[in-house]
Amino acid sequence: MPTAMIGAAYVRTMAAYNSEMNRRLYAAAANLNDAERRKPAGAFWSTLHGTLCHILWGDQAWMARFAGWPKSTIGIKESAAMIIDFGELRTARTHADAGIEAWAAGVDDAWLAQDLTWFSGSVGREVSAPRGFTVAHFFNHQTHHRGQAHLLLTAAGQSTGDTDLFLVVKPRD
Repeated sequence: MPTAMIGAAYVRTMAAYNSEMNRRLYAAAANLNDAERRKPAGAFWSTLHGTLCHILWGDQAWMARFAGWPKSTIGIKESAAMIIDFGELRTARTHADAGIEAWAAGVDDAWLAQDLTWFSGSVGREVSAPRGFTVAHFFNHQTHHRGQAHLLLTAAGQSTGDTDLFLVVKPRD
């Protein structure tokens, strides 16, 4: 029985999906004014802006573990207010997505098979897990919160187009 949860092709495909969906979300969000993006809407991170900030914060936290990106100076509870200006947030998102795709291009199955050990601030202790499992979590976290952002955008009358993976990207090797 294979022990690998995911492979390198999955990582590259999901990195491409992440980038494209973020382009679509941010384009739709740019049609709203700042007050609309910051209107409390009952989402886990309260607002659309807060949700977009948290997604970026989570991506940066995981990429610090996966690829040595700088660690954030703020904790998870402050992540919704990580970047105040929407234009600056959008630029940071675009830069992060390019970095994630570049990292994904170099991931191989041997790297995914190794364990990752890190200190988790959210649970307050050191944690170890197979890298493939943590990378699957990384992409799942993005998708989960992008779904929340998509709902907030839809409720505000904005469209992102198709969101289904098979309609957004083609499988990659």
